[in-house]
Amino acid sequence: MKRFRRGFAFTCILTLLAGGATFAAPAATTTPIGGKVTPAATVSYGSVPASIQRKIMGISFNKKTPVKMNDLSYVKVRYIGFDNKEHQGELIVHKKLAKDVSEIFEELYKKRYPIDKIRLVDEYKGSDDLSMKANNTSAFNTRTVAGKNKLSNHSYGMAIDINPLQNPHVAGSNVSPATAKAYANRKVVRKGMIVKGDACYNAFKKRGWIWGGEWKSSKDYQHFEKKI
Repeated sequence: MKRFRRGFAFTCILTLLAGGATFAAPAATTTPIGGKVTPAATVSYGSVPASIQRKIMGISFNKKTPVKMNDLSYVKVRYIGFDNKEHQGELIVHKKLAKDVSEIFEELYKKRYPIDKIRLVDEYKGSDDLSMKANNTSAFNTRTVAGKNKLSNHSYGMAIDINPLQNPHVAGSNVSPATAKAYANRKVVRKGMIVKGDACYNAFKKRGWIWGGEWKSSKDYQHFEKKI
Protein backbone atom coordinates (compact mmCIF):
# COMPACT_ATOMS: atom_id res chain seq x y z
CA MET A 1 0.00 0.00 0.00
CA LYS A 2 2.87 2.38 0.79
CA ARG A 3 4.42 1.73 -2.61
CA PHE A 4 1.08 2.48 -4.28
CA ARG A 5 0.78 5.81 -2.48
CA ARG A 6 4.32 6.86 -3.42
CA GLY A 7 3.66 5.95 -7.04
CA PHE A 8 0.39 7.86 -7.11
CA ALA A 9 2.06 10.94 -5.61
CA PHE A 10 4.89 10.72 -8.15
CA THR A 11 2.39 10.54 -11.01
CA CYS A 12 0.57 13.63 -9.72
CA ILE A 13 3.85 15.57 -9.45
CA LEU A 14 4.81 14.68 -13.01
CA THR A 15 1.39 15.74 -14.27
CA LEU A 16 1.56 19.09 -12.51
CA LEU A 17 5.06 19.72 -13.84
CA ALA A 18 3.73 19.10 -17.33
CA GLY A 19 1.32 22.00 -16.88
CA GLY A 20 -1.84 20.04 -16.22
CA ALA A 21 -3.68 18.19 -13.51
CA THR A 22 -5.40 14.86 -13.09
CA PHE A 23 -7.96 14.21 -10.41
CA ALA A 24 -8.74 10.98 -8.63
CA ALA A 25 -11.77 9.80 -10.60
CA PRO A 26 -12.46 6.09 -10.02
CA ALA A 27 -10.56 3.70 -12.29
CA ALA A 28 -13.64 1.77 -13.37
CA THR A 29 -17.36 1.69 -12.84
CA THR A 30 -18.70 -0.79 -10.32
CA THR A 31 -21.78 -1.62 -12.38
CA PRO A 32 -21.15 -3.94 -15.34
CA ILE A 33 -22.84 -2.96 -18.60
CA GLY A 34 -23.56 -5.85 -20.94
CA GLY A 35 -21.50 -8.12 -18.72
CA LYS A 36 -18.41 -5.91 -18.90
CA VAL A 37 -16.93 -3.34 -16.53
CA THR A 38 -16.63 -0.07 -18.44
CA PRO A 39 -13.89 2.51 -17.71
CA ALA A 40 -14.97 5.52 -15.71
CA ALA A 41 -14.69 9.00 -17.16
CA THR A 42 -11.33 10.75 -16.82
CA VAL A 43 -11.03 14.17 -15.19
CA SER A 44 -7.95 16.09 -16.31
CA TYR A 45 -6.57 19.16 -18.04
CA GLY A 46 -3.32 20.08 -19.74
CA SER A 47 -1.76 21.04 -23.05
CA VAL A 48 -3.63 20.06 -26.22
CA PRO A 49 -2.42 16.57 -27.29
CA ALA A 50 -0.93 16.20 -30.78
CA SER A 51 -3.84 13.98 -31.87
CA ILE A 52 -6.36 16.67 -30.85
CA GLN A 53 -4.27 19.40 -32.50
CA ARG A 54 -4.47 17.49 -35.78
CA LYS A 55 -8.22 17.06 -35.32
CA ILE A 56 -9.00 20.75 -34.82
CA MET A 57 -6.44 22.23 -37.25
CA GLY A 58 -8.21 24.02 -40.09
CA ILE A 59 -11.58 23.74 -38.33
CA SER A 60 -12.00 25.35 -34.91
CA PHE A 61 -8.32 26.35 -34.98
CA ASN A 62 -7.45 28.13 -38.23
CA LYS A 63 -5.71 31.14 -39.77
CA LYS A 64 -8.12 33.54 -38.06
CA THR A 65 -7.57 32.12 -34.57
CA PRO A 66 -6.37 34.99 -32.32
CA VAL A 67 -4.48 32.76 -29.84
CA LYS A 68 -1.66 30.24 -30.18
CA MET A 69 -2.13 26.51 -29.71
CA ASN A 70 -0.02 26.61 -26.54
CA ASP A 71 -2.44 29.21 -25.11
CA LEU A 72 -5.12 26.54 -25.07
CA SER A 73 -5.81 23.61 -22.77
CA TYR A 74 -7.56 20.30 -23.40
CA VAL A 75 -9.99 19.46 -20.59
CA LYS A 76 -11.54 16.05 -20.01
CA VAL A 77 -14.62 16.05 -17.80
CA ARG A 78 -17.22 13.62 -16.60
CA TYR A 79 -20.89 14.51 -16.61
CA ILE A 80 -24.36 13.11 -16.04
CA GLY A 81 -26.27 12.90 -19.30
CA PHE A 82 -29.98 13.26 -19.93
CA ASP A 83 -30.07 9.45 -19.66
CA ASN A 84 -28.98 9.79 -16.01
CA LYS A 85 -25.71 7.93 -16.73
CA GLU A 86 -22.06 8.97 -16.45
CA HIS A 87 -20.34 10.10 -19.65
CA GLN A 88 -16.94 11.37 -20.78
CA GLY A 89 -16.76 14.88 -22.21
CA GLU A 90 -14.01 17.00 -23.75
CA LEU A 91 -13.53 20.75 -24.06
CA ILE A 92 -10.83 23.13 -25.23
CA VAL A 93 -10.49 26.39 -23.31
CA HIS A 94 -7.84 29.02 -22.65
CA LYS A 95 -5.18 27.54 -20.38
CA LYS A 96 -5.75 30.26 -17.79
CA LEU A 97 -9.34 29.03 -17.39
CA ALA A 98 -8.65 25.28 -17.50
CA LYS A 99 -8.60 24.79 -13.72
CA ASP A 100 -11.84 26.77 -13.40
CA VAL A 101 -13.56 24.73 -16.08
CA SER A 102 -12.37 21.41 -14.68
CA GLU A 103 -13.64 22.31 -11.21
CA ILE A 104 -16.96 23.64 -12.53
CA PHE A 105 -17.83 20.49 -14.46
CA GLU A 106 -16.72 18.24 -11.63
CA GLU A 107 -19.01 20.20 -9.33
CA LEU A 108 -21.89 19.79 -11.80
CA TYR A 109 -21.13 16.08 -12.07
CA LYS A 110 -21.27 15.60 -8.30
CA LYS A 111 -24.56 17.50 -8.15
CA ARG A 112 -25.84 15.39 -11.06
CA TYR A 113 -26.66 18.45 -13.15
CA PRO A 114 -27.92 17.09 -16.51
CA ILE A 115 -25.93 17.88 -19.66
CA ASP A 116 -26.92 16.31 -22.97
CA LYS A 117 -23.45 15.97 -24.49
CA ILE A 118 -19.99 17.58 -24.36
CA ARG A 119 -18.01 17.23 -27.58
CA LEU A 120 -15.51 19.36 -29.47
CA VAL A 121 -17.24 21.59 -32.01
CA ASP A 122 -15.00 19.99 -34.63
CA GLU A 123 -17.33 16.97 -34.48
CA TYR A 124 -19.81 19.32 -36.18
CA LYS A 125 -17.34 20.67 -38.77
CA GLY A 126 -16.83 23.79 -36.62
CA SER A 127 -20.44 24.85 -37.25
CA ASP A 128 -22.01 26.55 -34.27
CA ASP A 129 -25.46 26.00 -35.80
CA LEU A 130 -24.95 22.24 -36.14
CA SER A 131 -23.48 22.01 -32.65
CA MET A 132 -26.44 23.88 -31.15
CA LYS A 133 -29.00 21.80 -33.04
CA ALA A 134 -27.33 18.69 -31.63
CA ASN A 135 -27.65 20.22 -28.14
CA ASN A 136 -23.89 20.02 -27.73
CA THR A 137 -22.06 21.80 -24.92
CA SER A 138 -18.85 23.31 -26.30
CA ALA A 139 -16.23 26.00 -25.74
CA PHE A 140 -13.36 26.93 -28.09
CA ASN A 141 -14.26 27.73 -31.70
CA THR A 142 -12.85 30.44 -33.96
CA ARG A 143 -15.94 32.29 -35.14
CA THR A 144 -17.56 35.69 -35.15
CA VAL A 145 -20.41 36.87 -32.96
CA ALA A 146 -23.70 36.08 -34.69
CA GLY A 147 -24.66 38.95 -36.99
CA LYS A 148 -21.41 40.86 -36.39
CA ASN A 149 -17.91 41.05 -37.81
CA LYS A 150 -16.30 40.66 -34.40
CA LEU A 151 -14.60 37.55 -33.07
CA SER A 152 -16.55 35.77 -30.35
CA ASN A 153 -14.93 35.06 -26.99
CA HIS A 154 -15.19 31.41 -28.00
CA SER A 155 -12.32 32.19 -30.39
CA TYR A 156 -10.08 32.79 -27.37
CA GLY A 157 -11.33 29.79 -25.40
CA MET A 158 -12.97 32.13 -22.91
CA ALA A 159 -16.62 31.10 -23.36
CA ILE A 160 -18.75 27.98 -22.93
CA ASP A 161 -22.26 27.21 -24.24
CA ILE A 162 -24.28 24.68 -22.23
CA ASN A 163 -27.32 22.72 -23.42
CA PRO A 164 -28.10 25.14 -26.30
CA LEU A 165 -31.56 23.69 -27.06
CA GLN A 166 -32.78 24.21 -23.50
CA ASN A 167 -30.91 27.53 -23.26
CA PRO A 168 -31.27 29.42 -26.55
CA HIS A 169 -30.09 32.87 -27.52
CA VAL A 170 -33.12 35.14 -27.55
CA ALA A 171 -33.10 38.57 -29.23
CA GLY A 172 -36.61 39.97 -29.52
CA SER A 173 -38.61 37.42 -31.49
CA ASN A 174 -35.50 35.70 -32.83
CA VAL A 175 -34.53 32.45 -31.14
CA SER A 176 -31.31 30.53 -31.88
CA PRO A 177 -31.32 27.66 -32.48
CA ALA A 178 -34.72 27.99 -34.14
CA THR A 179 -35.72 24.55 -32.84
CA ALA A 180 -35.49 25.87 -29.27
CA LYS A 181 -38.43 28.30 -29.42
CA ALA A 182 -40.33 26.36 -26.76
CA TYR A 183 -37.52 27.15 -24.31
CA ALA A 184 -37.66 30.90 -24.85
CA ASN A 185 -40.28 30.88 -22.10
CA ARG A 186 -38.10 30.72 -18.98
CA LYS A 187 -41.03 30.52 -16.56
CA VAL A 188 -41.50 26.80 -17.18
CA VAL A 189 -38.30 25.17 -15.92
CA ARG A 190 -37.41 21.85 -17.51
CA LYS A 191 -34.43 19.48 -17.52
CA GLY A 192 -31.24 21.09 -18.75
CA MET A 193 -32.42 24.68 -18.42
CA ILE A 194 -30.14 27.16 -16.65
CA VAL A 195 -31.89 29.50 -14.23
CA LYS A 196 -30.53 32.03 -11.80
CA GLY A 197 -29.53 30.38 -8.52
CA ASP A 198 -29.33 26.81 -9.82
CA ALA A 199 -26.24 24.57 -9.60
CA CYS A 200 -24.90 25.54 -13.03
CA TYR A 201 -25.42 29.27 -12.52
CA ASN A 202 -23.78 29.17 -9.09
CA ALA A 203 -20.79 27.05 -10.19
CA PHE A 204 -19.84 29.60 -12.84
CA LYS A 205 -20.83 32.81 -11.08
CA LYS A 206 -18.92 32.14 -7.86
CA ARG A 207 -15.77 31.81 -9.97
CA GLY A 208 -16.29 35.17 -11.64
CA TRP A 209 -17.95 34.10 -14.90
CA ILE A 210 -20.59 36.21 -16.68
CA TRP A 211 -23.90 34.62 -17.69
CA GLY A 212 -25.50 35.64 -20.99
CA GLY A 213 -28.90 35.11 -19.40
CA GLU A 214 -28.35 38.34 -17.50
CA TRP A 215 -27.51 40.49 -20.51
CA LYS A 216 -29.85 43.41 -21.18
CA SER A 217 -29.94 43.80 -24.99
CA SER A 218 -30.50 40.08 -25.60
CA LYS A 219 -30.48 36.88 -23.57
CA ASP A 220 -27.97 34.14 -24.31
CA TYR A 221 -29.07 31.56 -21.77
CA GLN A 222 -26.52 28.92 -22.85
CA HIS A 223 -23.52 31.24 -22.62
CA PHE A 224 -20.92 31.77 -19.88
CA GLU A 225 -17.72 33.74 -20.38
CA LYS A 226 -14.80 35.02 -18.35
CA LYS A 227 -12.21 37.62 -19.31
CA ILE A 228 -8.58 36.94 -18.44
